[in-house]
Order: sequence, then C-alpha cells, then structure tokens
Amino acid sequence: MHNYPGNDTDDTSEKPALHDGPYVYNEDPRSQLRRDLKTRQIAMIALGGALGTGLLINTGPSLAESGPGSMFIGYALIGVLCFAVMSAMGEMAAWLPLASGFTGFAHRFVDPALGFALGWNYWFKYIITTPNNLIASTLIIRFWFDKAGQHDSPGANPALYVTLFLAAIIAINYFGVGFFGELEFWLSSAKVLIMIGLVIFTLVTATGGAGHHDAPGFRYWKSGNPGAFAEYGAKGAGGRFLGFWNVMSNAVFSYLGAELVGITVGEAQNPRKAIPRAVKLTFFRIVFFYLILILLLGMNVPYNSPILISAANESKNTASAKASPFVVAATLAGVPAVETLINVCLLVFTFSAANSDLYIATRSLYSLAIEGNAPRIFSRTDDRGVPIYALALSSICCTSAYMSIRLSAFRTFQYFVSLVTIFGILTWISILISHIYFVRARRAQGIPDTALPYVSPFGIRGSWVALIFACVITFFNGWADFVHGLTEETKFNHKNFIVDYLPVPLYLAMIFGYKWIMKTEGVKAADADLLGGKSKIDEDEAEFVAGELARRGGAPEGKWERVYRLTLGNFF
Repeated sequence: MHNYPGNDTDDTSEKPALHDGPYVYNEDPRSQLRRDLKTRQIAMIALGGALGTGLLINTGPSLAESGPGSMFIGYALIGVLCFAVMSAMGEMAAWLPLASGFTGFAHRFVDPALGFALGWNYWFKYIITTPNNLIASTLIIRFWFDKAGQHDSPGANPALYVTLFLAAIIAINYFGVGFFGELEFWLSSAKVLIMIGLVIFTLVTATGGAGHHDAPGFRYWKSGNPGAFAEYGAKGAGGRFLGFWNVMSNAVFSYLGAELVGITVGEAQNPRKAIPRAVKLTFFRIVFFYLILILLLGMNVPYNSPILISAANESKNTASAKASPFVVAATLAGVPAVETLINVCLLVFTFSAANSDLYIATRSLYSLAIEGNAPRIFSRTDDRGVPIYALALSSICCTSAYMSIRLSAFRTFQYFVSLVTIFGILTWISILISHIYFVRARRAQGIPDTALPYVSPFGIRGSWVALIFACVITFFNGWADFVHGLTEETKFNHKNFIVDYLPVPLYLAMIFGYKWIMKTEGVKAADADLLGGKSKIDEDEAEFVAGELARRGGAPEGKWERVYRLTLGNFF
C-alpha cells in the first residue's frame, strides 16, 4: 500500500477542486462505476488503443512522401513523446485513480477551465471517430463485394453493416465494463498476433525467404536506389528535412489512443498495479510493434514504387487492403493472396477501435457530468455501473455514420476526423501540463516520490521537454498548406488550413470562455486537492489485495504467473 506519510485529512469523499456545487458523486450510489477491469485487461486495452489503421494504412503515405529513414526517425521521436505522456498520466493515475480520469486531474491540479475544455474536447473527438470507424468497417467489407463484382448487390449496402456494427458495440458497452474488458482483451490479443505475424512476414520477405526469394535487405536505403530520405516540397537538404517533418502528423495519429488507459482508472480492480504495468509495457510495445515493423516495411518497399504511390492515393478514399503498404510489400515480394488476409486484419482493427471509442465517449461524458461540466443525468449509472444516459447520447451521435455511407461523403467526413486528431495532441498537451502542476503541488505539500506507486522516469523536466515538442508539432502541423503544389490545389489550401488549425482557437476559447463565465482561477500548488477520495481508494485496494492473497493461499505470485509476466506478458 502507498499512503501519504503526512496527516491525511481526507474524509473519503471525492470533491472536485474549487467546485461550487455540493454534489459529491462518490457518495451517490446512482453515480458509481464498478471496478471490474482486471490488470491484464487494462494492459491490453492500453496496447489496443495504440494499434489501429494508422499503422496498417497511414504508414503508406508517410513512406511514399518521406522515405524509410525519415519515417523511422519520426515514429521513434513521437514514440518517445507518447511514452512521456503515458508516464506523466500514469504517475497521476496511480496516486489518485479518479473516476473522472485525466479530465479530473486537469480540474484539480491546474484549473477547472482546463478540465472543462479537455473533457468536451475528448468527448467530441470520440463521437466523431466512432462513426468513422464504423464507416471504415463498411469500406473494408465492400472490398470483397468489389472483388467479386457484386458492389451493387443488396448485400453490399453499407447501411446494413453500419447497423449491425453499431448495434454490436452498443450491446457490448451496455453489458458492463467486465464484459467489455474481456472482449477487448481478446480483440487486442488478436491485434498483437496480427502485428507479430506482420513482423515475421516482413522479416522473411526482407531476407528473401518467400515469393521471388530476392533479399532486398537495405538495398532501398542506399542513395539513388532510391534512398532513405525522400525530398518533399523542395530539393536538396531542405526537401529531405520537410520530408522528415511531414511524418510527424501521421505518426501522432498512429499513436493517439494509447492515453485511453487514463479513462479506465476509475473501473480498475487494482489501479495501483494495473496502471504502472500498462505504462511500463507501452515503451516495449512501441519499440517492437512500431519501430521494428516500420524498419522492416522500409526494407521491403522503395518509397518511389508506383504500387506504393497508388496505394497511398487509395488511402484518401478507403480503409481497405487496397491502401495498405503491407499488401504492396507482399506484391513486390511475389506473395499472392495477402490482400484478403490483410482485409480481415483491418476489420478486426476497425471493429475493436469503434468498440473502445464508444466506451471512451461514454466515460468522457460521464466524467464531465461528475465534475459538474455537463448535465448531472449523464453521471447516472445502472446496476452494472454503466453510465446509461451517457451511453445513450453517445450512441445517438454515432448514427451520423449513416450520413457518410457514400464515398464523397466519406471524404468530407475525413475533414472532421483530421480536425479532431488535432484535438488528440491537445489532449497530450493538457496531460503534460497537468503533470507539471501535479509535481509542483506534491513538492509544495511535502509528498515525496517514495510515497507514489509509480513515478515518471522523465520527471518534471521530461514533461516540460515533451510539452514544448508537442506544441511545436501543433504549431507547424499545417505547414504544407502554405507550400504551393503539395496539395490538390496550386494555391493556398484554405480548407486544409481550417482543419489543421481551427481546433487550437476553439480549445483556447473553451478554456477562457469558461474562466470568464465561471470566474475561476488557476489552482495554487499549496491548495491543489491531492487527497480527496484517496482514503476510499486505498481501502478498496487493500480489500481487493487481501482477497487475492486469500484466493492464492497467501502466495503473492505463482511460478507460472511469474513466467508468463516475464515472457508472454510483455505482449498479452
């Protein structure tokens, strides 16, 4: 157990810092989540959130426009940024696993206005990405109808599959977090197996073990053949730098979602064990699944391949295997029939993403309600601990998928997805700011690092560096809009500019608008609420740990459990 060494004045209630309302949600049985998520489930949910179509599809345009060297370095840097964000969030969540997640941290440690903006930003992001993943699933299924020449048949109607998938994810979320967690564990396990399979496949083809038995090795990385760094937007060293910088936004999109473990802390059985484990494994999984796979992809496919360029163009219109660079790698290696297999994998990815996205949207709205930033009805839970009204409203918003079943509408819908992707990195920025304020408050109130279950290896300085890096990425996110000839238009692309930068003033408007209306002030380090609700969480944790020890006959960990944790536990 990790207890604050000083005088604990906590009265076991969880009071939002500086909140004027008398509502204390931890004392209301109608607004309580249930801690039914197991440690293994949270670890896999954290991994599954970072494994999606961004890795299987978006790596194609990055490779075609930037080259394998730029892509590898870019994904490595964003991977470090992602790990810094996860570590910062993990330190706060392990100390105080609030039901309101990281929006509660922003509310308590920084300013209620930041918690307000962060919560609504996150909810808006996921009521857009959920229907988008439903649409992506229908496009993946359409791939088989197009291949069979039956794209006009009644069975190819995308509305049918939107209905089926939407009904499925609503049911999964309705039956409680225990059911959701177990299903997501197996879906994420399937994702891991797919990733391991792709690593093995690309390694075999890179060494000449399949198809034409030609071992490209690092042939395509050599200058002129075509090289490791593509020129983008300019010639020479400047063009190669722009090619490298072009990777950043795609890399951020691929990693977004890893932070969703911060939403699960209020439903974790043993958050002080589950959260640090999920965070620590993030780094290993980033290295294995992202960097090694991207390195092998760059060995198999030259960035100037006409097949790759065609697939990159397809990614603007579809999420099926036609747009996957891994299908291109198989084609160049002479391995047939990979398209169908990749399409099945993509369907698993998009369905899992839609399922977890609806969960996040529901819990985000719940978090807003318990912090007093949304109507209180959305904090109400049923007997299974499901925020039933928050789930209902989030599900209704997902019906926007029906408006985007045509290809042209899907392109328009992608503008909204790009817009809320910027909200994703703004979420990272807010988490880093919250961590900086959290560390300052700990020091001001005399809480040492040794009292914490988990401490970020980067510390407050690492969060400052990561914050500056994230702000630079956000500021230069739309640089290509100002360069003629890079986009479909020869002049300034005002549509892309709006998508690339509108989220920033909107986010700032929510923060300062809330401060102006509610007359809130920033939280001082000495006044930050670091203890509200902690005693109750400590009691629940002690009760759970005692029950687990009794179930195991007093043994903290069995022999085979230890073997699993040190081996397969790094993946599953």
